[in-house]
Amino acid sequence: MYKKLWSILLVVVLSLALIATGCGSPGKTETQGASGEKVIKIGFIAPLTGDVKTFGESAQKGFDLALEQAGYKAGNFKIQPVKADDRNDATEAVNVATKLITQDGVKAIVGSLTSLTTIPISKFANDNKVVMITGTATSPKVTVDDGKRKEYIFRACFIDPTQGTVAAKFALEKLKLKTAAILYDQGNDYTIGLANNFKQAFTAGGGQVLAMEAYAKNDTDFSAVLTNIAQKNPDILYLPDYYQKVSLIGKQARDKGIKAVFIGGDGWDSSDLDYKTMEGGYFTNHYSAQDPRPQVQNWVKQFKEKYGQEPDAFATLTYDATNLLLNAIKTANSDDPAKIKEALQNTKDFSIVSGDKVSFDENGNPIKPVTILKIEGGKQKFVTAFKPN
Repeated sequence: MYKKLWSILLVVVLSLALIATGCGSPGKTETQGASGEKVIKIGFIAPLTGDVKTFGESAQKGFDLALEQAGYKAGNFKIQPVKADDRNDATEAVNVATKLITQDGVKAIVGSLTSLTTIPISKFANDNKVVMITGTATSPKVTVDDGKRKEYIFRACFIDPTQGTVAAKFALEKLKLKTAAILYDQGNDYTIGLANNFKQAFTAGGGQVLAMEAYAKNDTDFSAVLTNIAQKNPDILYLPDYYQKVSLIGKQARDKGIKAVFIGGDGWDSSDLDYKTMEGGYFTNHYSAQDPRPQVQNWVKQFKEKYGQEPDAFATLTYDATNLLLNAIKTANSDDPAKIKEALQNTKDFSIVSGDKVSFDENGNPIKPVTILKIEGGKQKFVTAFKPN
Protein backbone atom coordinates (compact mmCIF):
# COMPACT_ATOMS: atom_id res chain seq x y z
CA MET A 1 0.00 0.00 0.00
CA TYR A 2 2.74 2.44 0.96
CA LYS A 3 4.68 1.47 -2.13
CA LYS A 4 1.63 2.25 -4.32
CA LEU A 5 1.07 5.58 -2.54
CA TRP A 6 4.69 6.61 -3.07
CA SER A 7 4.41 5.71 -6.75
CA ILE A 8 1.35 7.93 -7.14
CA LEU A 9 3.06 10.83 -5.33
CA LEU A 10 6.15 10.46 -7.50
CA VAL A 11 4.07 10.66 -10.68
CA VAL A 12 2.31 13.80 -9.40
CA VAL A 13 5.59 15.51 -8.45
CA LEU A 14 7.20 14.73 -11.81
CA SER A 15 4.14 16.01 -13.67
CA LEU A 16 4.19 19.28 -11.73
CA ALA A 17 7.90 19.66 -12.41
CA LEU A 18 7.36 19.23 -16.14
CA ILE A 19 4.65 21.88 -16.12
CA ALA A 20 6.73 24.33 -14.06
CA THR A 21 9.82 24.02 -16.25
CA GLY A 22 7.98 24.08 -19.54
CA CYS A 23 9.51 20.76 -20.61
CA GLY A 24 6.28 20.00 -22.40
CA SER A 25 7.11 22.69 -25.03
CA PRO A 26 10.51 21.96 -26.59
CA GLY A 27 12.35 25.00 -27.99
CA LYS A 28 9.96 27.50 -26.43
CA THR A 29 11.87 30.44 -24.89
CA GLU A 30 9.22 33.00 -24.02
CA THR A 31 7.61 33.30 -20.59
CA GLN A 32 3.86 32.72 -20.41
CA GLY A 33 1.71 35.29 -18.65
CA ALA A 34 -1.28 34.50 -16.44
CA SER A 35 -3.67 34.70 -19.40
CA GLY A 36 -1.41 32.73 -21.71
CA GLU A 37 0.15 35.67 -23.55
CA LYS A 38 3.87 35.75 -24.33
CA VAL A 39 5.86 37.89 -21.89
CA ILE A 40 9.33 39.39 -22.24
CA LYS A 41 11.14 41.00 -19.32
CA ILE A 42 12.95 44.26 -20.05
CA GLY A 43 15.38 45.71 -17.53
CA PHE A 44 15.81 49.43 -16.83
CA ILE A 45 18.96 50.68 -15.11
CA ALA A 46 19.50 54.30 -14.06
CA PRO A 47 20.84 56.35 -11.13
CA LEU A 48 17.58 56.78 -9.22
CA THR A 49 19.51 57.85 -6.10
CA GLY A 50 22.95 59.37 -5.66
CA ASP A 51 24.76 62.37 -7.13
CA VAL A 52 22.91 62.47 -10.47
CA LYS A 53 19.54 61.11 -9.42
CA THR A 54 17.69 63.89 -11.28
CA PHE A 55 19.11 62.48 -14.53
CA GLY A 56 17.80 59.05 -13.57
CA GLU A 57 14.39 60.40 -12.64
CA SER A 58 14.08 62.06 -16.04
CA ALA A 59 15.19 58.91 -17.83
CA GLN A 60 12.67 56.81 -15.90
CA LYS A 61 9.88 59.12 -17.04
CA GLY A 62 10.93 58.67 -20.66
CA PHE A 63 11.07 54.88 -20.23
CA ASP A 64 7.68 54.72 -18.51
CA LEU A 65 5.95 56.93 -21.07
CA ALA A 66 7.30 54.89 -23.99
CA LEU A 67 5.94 51.68 -22.46
CA GLU A 68 2.63 53.30 -21.55
CA GLN A 69 2.11 54.62 -25.08
CA ALA A 70 2.93 51.17 -26.47
CA GLY A 71 0.36 49.59 -24.15
CA TYR A 72 3.19 47.57 -22.58
CA LYS A 73 3.27 45.56 -25.82
CA ALA A 74 5.80 44.92 -28.56
CA GLY A 75 4.22 42.95 -31.36
CA ASN A 76 2.84 39.76 -29.81
CA PHE A 77 4.76 40.21 -26.58
CA LYS A 78 3.64 41.74 -23.31
CA ILE A 79 6.42 43.85 -21.76
CA GLN A 80 7.25 43.30 -18.11
CA PRO A 81 9.67 46.00 -16.91
CA VAL A 82 12.16 45.33 -14.11
CA LYS A 83 13.83 48.46 -12.74
CA ALA A 84 17.14 48.87 -10.91
CA ASP A 85 19.09 51.75 -9.34
CA ASP A 86 22.84 51.89 -10.04
CA ARG A 87 23.39 55.07 -7.93
CA ASN A 88 25.89 56.18 -10.63
CA ASP A 89 28.37 53.73 -9.11
CA ALA A 90 30.22 51.33 -11.42
CA THR A 91 30.33 48.46 -8.91
CA GLU A 92 26.65 48.78 -8.04
CA ALA A 93 25.83 48.98 -11.75
CA VAL A 94 27.39 45.57 -12.37
CA ASN A 95 25.66 44.18 -9.28
CA VAL A 96 22.19 45.22 -10.44
CA ALA A 97 22.87 44.13 -14.03
CA THR A 98 23.95 40.72 -12.72
CA LYS A 99 20.69 40.38 -10.79
CA LEU A 100 18.57 41.47 -13.74
CA ILE A 101 20.20 38.97 -16.07
CA THR A 102 20.89 35.94 -13.85
CA GLN A 103 17.95 36.15 -11.43
CA ASP A 104 15.19 38.20 -13.04
CA GLY A 105 15.75 36.76 -16.49
CA VAL A 106 15.57 39.96 -18.54
CA LYS A 107 16.23 39.55 -22.26
CA ALA A 108 17.14 43.20 -22.87
CA ILE A 109 18.13 46.28 -20.86
CA VAL A 110 17.52 50.00 -21.36
CA GLY A 111 20.30 51.96 -19.65
CA SER A 112 22.29 53.12 -18.00
CA LEU A 113 22.89 56.88 -18.26
CA THR A 114 26.53 57.79 -17.65
CA SER A 115 29.49 56.19 -19.39
CA LEU A 116 30.97 55.50 -15.93
CA THR A 117 28.30 52.88 -15.22
CA THR A 118 27.26 51.92 -18.73
CA ILE A 119 30.70 50.72 -19.85
CA PRO A 120 31.00 47.96 -17.19
CA ILE A 121 27.33 47.00 -17.62
CA SER A 122 27.79 46.76 -21.37
CA LYS A 123 30.63 44.26 -20.99
CA PHE A 124 28.60 42.04 -18.66
CA ALA A 125 25.49 42.21 -20.86
CA ASN A 126 27.46 41.47 -24.01
CA ASP A 127 29.31 38.56 -22.40
CA ASN A 128 25.93 37.12 -21.40
CA LYS A 129 24.39 37.80 -24.82
CA VAL A 130 21.72 40.16 -23.50
CA VAL A 131 20.72 43.15 -25.64
CA MET A 132 21.39 46.56 -24.11
CA ILE A 133 20.61 50.03 -25.44
CA THR A 134 21.59 53.22 -23.61
CA GLY A 135 19.90 56.52 -24.25
CA THR A 136 22.67 58.83 -23.08
CA ALA A 137 26.08 57.19 -22.51
CA THR A 138 28.28 58.82 -25.16
CA SER A 139 31.71 57.19 -24.72
CA PRO A 140 32.80 55.13 -27.76
CA LYS A 141 33.89 52.45 -25.25
CA VAL A 142 30.27 51.59 -24.52
CA THR A 143 29.86 49.67 -27.79
CA VAL A 144 33.52 49.01 -28.68
CA ASP A 145 36.19 47.41 -26.47
CA ASP A 146 39.81 47.58 -27.69
CA GLY A 147 38.64 47.92 -31.26
CA LYS A 148 36.17 45.02 -31.04
CA ARG A 149 32.44 45.61 -31.45
CA LYS A 150 30.20 44.54 -28.56
CA GLU A 151 27.53 43.13 -30.84
CA TYR A 152 24.66 43.16 -28.31
CA ILE A 153 25.16 46.81 -27.28
CA PHE A 154 23.56 49.91 -28.85
CA ARG A 155 22.83 53.53 -28.05
CA ALA A 156 20.28 56.23 -29.02
CA CYS A 157 22.67 59.17 -28.60
CA PHE A 158 25.59 60.13 -30.82
CA ILE A 159 29.13 59.57 -29.53
CA ASP A 160 31.46 62.29 -28.24
CA PRO A 161 33.70 62.49 -31.35
CA THR A 162 30.66 63.15 -33.55
CA GLN A 163 30.12 66.48 -31.83
CA GLY A 164 33.57 67.75 -32.73
CA THR A 165 33.16 66.70 -36.35
CA VAL A 166 29.71 68.29 -36.72
CA ALA A 167 30.81 71.52 -34.99
CA ALA A 168 33.68 71.87 -37.49
CA LYS A 169 31.48 71.19 -40.52
CA PHE A 170 28.84 73.63 -39.26
CA ALA A 171 31.45 76.34 -38.70
CA LEU A 172 32.91 75.89 -42.17
CA GLU A 173 29.77 75.29 -44.20
CA LYS A 174 27.15 77.42 -42.45
CA LEU A 175 29.07 80.11 -40.57
CA LYS A 176 31.77 80.37 -43.28
CA LEU A 177 34.53 80.69 -40.67
CA LYS A 178 38.02 79.64 -41.72
CA THR A 179 40.42 79.87 -38.76
CA ALA A 180 40.20 78.44 -35.25
CA ALA A 181 41.93 78.14 -31.90
CA ILE A 182 41.18 75.21 -29.59
CA LEU A 183 41.40 75.05 -25.79
CA TYR A 184 40.82 71.71 -24.04
CA ASP A 185 41.31 69.86 -20.74
CA GLN A 186 44.25 67.48 -21.22
CA GLY A 187 42.98 65.13 -18.47
CA ASN A 188 39.42 64.66 -19.70
CA ASP A 189 38.66 62.12 -22.44
CA TYR A 190 35.47 64.00 -23.27
CA THR A 191 37.22 67.28 -24.13
CA ILE A 192 40.17 65.52 -25.80
CA GLY A 193 37.85 63.59 -28.10
CA LEU A 194 35.86 66.66 -29.12
CA ALA A 195 39.01 68.76 -29.61
CA ASN A 196 40.84 66.21 -31.75
CA ASN A 197 37.83 65.47 -33.93
CA PHE A 198 37.07 69.17 -34.38
CA LYS A 199 40.65 69.79 -35.48
CA GLN A 200 40.68 66.84 -37.87
CA ALA A 201 37.37 67.75 -39.52
CA PHE A 202 38.12 71.48 -39.61
CA THR A 203 41.46 71.06 -41.36
CA ALA A 204 40.10 68.37 -43.69
CA GLY A 205 37.38 70.82 -44.73
CA GLY A 206 39.88 73.54 -45.60
CA GLY A 207 40.01 75.39 -42.29
CA GLN A 208 43.19 76.32 -40.43
CA VAL A 209 43.82 75.66 -36.72
CA LEU A 210 46.05 78.51 -35.53
CA ALA A 211 46.50 77.25 -31.97
CA MET A 212 45.65 74.16 -29.93
CA GLU A 213 46.30 74.64 -26.22
CA ALA A 214 45.80 72.22 -23.30
CA TYR A 215 45.09 73.02 -19.67
CA ALA A 216 44.67 71.06 -16.43
CA LYS A 217 41.33 70.40 -14.74
CA ASN A 218 41.99 72.75 -11.81
CA ASP A 219 43.45 75.62 -13.84
CA THR A 220 41.68 78.95 -13.36
CA ASP A 221 44.07 81.45 -14.98
CA PHE A 222 44.31 81.21 -18.77
CA SER A 223 46.05 84.54 -19.37
CA ALA A 224 49.15 83.17 -21.08
CA VAL A 225 47.41 80.98 -23.67
CA LEU A 226 44.69 83.55 -24.30
CA THR A 227 47.27 86.29 -24.88
CA ASN A 228 48.87 84.07 -27.50
CA ILE A 229 45.50 83.30 -29.10
CA ALA A 230 44.49 86.99 -29.13
CA GLN A 231 47.57 87.77 -31.24
CA LYS A 232 46.53 85.17 -33.81
CA ASN A 233 42.99 86.60 -34.08
CA PRO A 234 41.09 83.37 -34.96
CA ASP A 235 37.51 83.35 -36.26
CA ILE A 236 36.57 80.60 -33.76
CA LEU A 237 37.53 79.69 -30.21
CA TYR A 238 36.49 76.06 -29.76
CA LEU A 239 35.78 75.27 -26.10
CA PRO A 240 34.75 71.61 -25.68
CA ASP A 241 34.32 71.56 -21.90
CA TYR A 242 31.58 71.77 -19.27
CA TYR A 243 29.66 74.96 -18.55
CA GLN A 244 31.68 76.01 -15.47
CA LYS A 245 35.05 75.97 -17.25
CA VAL A 246 33.64 77.34 -20.50
CA SER A 247 32.13 80.33 -18.69
CA LEU A 248 35.46 81.07 -16.96
CA ILE A 249 37.54 80.81 -20.14
CA GLY A 250 35.00 82.77 -22.14
CA LYS A 251 35.06 85.67 -19.69
CA GLN A 252 38.87 85.83 -19.70
CA ALA A 253 38.94 85.57 -23.50
CA ARG A 254 36.63 88.56 -23.89
CA ASP A 255 38.71 90.49 -21.33
CA LYS A 256 41.73 89.83 -23.59
CA GLY A 257 39.90 91.36 -26.51
CA ILE A 258 39.28 88.07 -28.33
CA LYS A 259 36.28 88.55 -30.62
CA ALA A 260 36.14 84.98 -31.96
CA VAL A 261 32.85 83.09 -32.12
CA PHE A 262 32.68 80.59 -29.23
CA ILE A 263 31.71 77.04 -30.22
CA GLY A 264 31.41 74.00 -27.96
CA GLY A 265 29.66 70.73 -27.10
CA ASP A 266 26.79 69.45 -24.98
CA GLY A 267 28.73 70.24 -21.79
CA TRP A 268 27.45 73.79 -22.25
CA ASP A 269 23.87 72.67 -21.65
CA SER A 270 23.15 74.14 -18.22
CA SER A 271 21.12 76.94 -16.71
CA ASP A 272 24.36 77.88 -14.90
CA LEU A 273 26.22 78.72 -18.12
CA ASP A 274 27.33 82.38 -18.20
CA TYR A 275 24.88 83.30 -20.95
CA LYS A 276 25.95 86.95 -21.04
CA THR A 277 29.59 86.05 -21.71
CA MET A 278 28.75 83.26 -24.16
CA GLU A 279 26.28 85.38 -26.15
CA GLY A 280 26.52 84.63 -29.86
CA GLY A 281 28.17 81.26 -29.28
CA TYR A 282 27.02 77.89 -30.67
CA PHE A 283 27.07 74.39 -29.22
CA THR A 284 26.15 70.89 -30.31
CA ASN A 285 23.52 68.91 -28.42
CA HIS A 286 21.32 65.83 -28.71
CA TYR A 287 17.90 67.48 -28.75
CA SER A 288 16.01 70.74 -28.41
CA ALA A 289 12.41 71.19 -27.31
CA GLN A 290 12.32 74.12 -29.77
CA ASP A 291 12.92 71.85 -32.76
CA PRO A 292 9.86 72.50 -34.98
CA ARG A 293 9.58 68.93 -36.28
CA PRO A 294 6.05 67.64 -35.53
CA GLN A 295 7.39 64.56 -33.75
CA VAL A 296 9.41 66.73 -31.35
CA GLN A 297 6.50 69.05 -30.63
CA ASN A 298 4.10 66.13 -30.12
CA TRP A 299 6.57 64.57 -27.69
CA VAL A 300 6.96 67.81 -25.73
CA LYS A 301 3.17 68.16 -25.54
CA GLN A 302 2.64 64.56 -24.40
CA PHE A 303 5.39 64.76 -21.79
CA LYS A 304 4.05 68.04 -20.39
CA GLU A 305 0.54 66.58 -20.17
CA LYS A 306 1.88 63.56 -18.29
CA TYR A 307 4.46 65.14 -15.98
CA GLY A 308 3.77 68.89 -16.02
CA GLN A 309 7.24 69.81 -17.25
CA GLU A 310 9.30 70.03 -20.43
CA PRO A 311 11.30 66.90 -21.27
CA ASP A 312 15.06 67.19 -21.04
CA ALA A 313 17.61 65.23 -23.08
CA PHE A 314 17.74 62.36 -20.55
CA ALA A 315 13.99 61.78 -20.78
CA THR A 316 13.97 62.19 -24.55
CA LEU A 317 16.90 59.93 -25.38
CA THR A 318 15.71 57.21 -23.01
CA TYR A 319 12.27 57.43 -24.63
CA ASP A 320 13.98 57.02 -28.01
CA ALA A 321 16.11 54.09 -26.80
CA THR A 322 13.03 52.32 -25.43
CA ASN A 323 11.11 52.77 -28.68
CA LEU A 324 14.04 51.49 -30.73
CA LEU A 325 14.12 48.37 -28.55
CA LEU A 326 10.35 47.84 -28.72
CA ASN A 327 10.48 48.13 -32.50
CA ALA A 328 13.27 45.53 -32.64
CA ILE A 329 11.29 43.08 -30.47
CA LYS A 330 8.25 43.59 -32.70
CA THR A 331 10.32 43.14 -35.86
CA ALA A 332 12.07 40.04 -34.53
CA ASN A 333 8.77 38.67 -33.17
CA SER A 334 10.87 36.88 -30.60
CA ASP A 335 12.32 37.21 -27.11
CA ASP A 336 15.58 35.62 -28.31
CA PRO A 337 18.27 38.28 -27.65
CA ALA A 338 20.21 37.14 -30.75
CA LYS A 339 17.21 37.87 -32.96
CA ILE A 340 16.44 41.17 -31.20
CA LYS A 341 20.07 42.18 -31.64
CA GLU A 342 19.91 41.47 -35.38
CA ALA A 343 16.66 43.43 -35.70
CA LEU A 344 18.23 46.42 -33.91
CA GLN A 345 21.37 46.33 -36.04
CA ASN A 346 19.25 46.18 -39.21
CA THR A 347 16.99 49.08 -38.18
CA LYS A 348 16.52 51.41 -41.15
CA ASP A 349 14.86 54.82 -41.37
CA PHE A 350 13.14 54.55 -37.98
CA SER A 351 11.78 57.87 -36.74
CA ILE A 352 12.55 58.90 -33.16
CA VAL A 353 12.26 62.25 -31.37
CA SER A 354 15.99 63.00 -31.69
CA GLY A 355 16.18 62.14 -35.39
CA ASP A 356 14.24 61.16 -38.50
CA LYS A 357 15.09 58.03 -40.51
CA VAL A 358 17.55 56.64 -37.97
CA SER A 359 19.77 53.64 -38.71
CA PHE A 360 22.75 52.15 -36.86
CA ASP A 361 26.36 52.13 -37.98
CA GLU A 362 28.63 49.10 -37.64
CA ASN A 363 29.36 50.01 -34.00
CA GLY A 364 25.76 50.29 -32.82
CA ASN A 365 25.72 54.09 -32.91
CA PRO A 366 22.74 55.89 -34.46
CA ILE A 367 23.18 57.73 -37.74
CA LYS A 368 21.18 60.89 -37.20
CA PRO A 369 21.47 64.68 -37.15
CA VAL A 370 23.13 66.64 -34.35
CA THR A 371 21.23 69.60 -32.89
CA ILE A 372 22.91 73.02 -33.12
CA LEU A 373 21.93 75.63 -30.53
CA LYS A 374 22.87 79.31 -30.32
CA ILE A 375 23.18 81.48 -27.22
CA GLU A 376 21.01 84.46 -28.07
CA GLY A 377 19.37 86.97 -25.77
CA GLY A 378 20.51 85.06 -22.71
CA LYS A 379 18.79 81.87 -23.86
CA GLN A 380 19.36 78.76 -25.94
CA LYS A 381 17.90 79.07 -29.44
CA PHE A 382 17.41 76.14 -31.80
CA VAL A 383 19.31 76.72 -35.05
CA THR A 384 19.22 73.49 -37.02
CA ALA A 385 19.63 69.74 -36.97
CA PHE A 386 22.92 69.20 -38.80
CA LYS A 387 23.80 65.84 -40.33
CA PRO A 388 27.30 64.46 -39.63
CA ASN A 389 27.82 63.36 -43.27
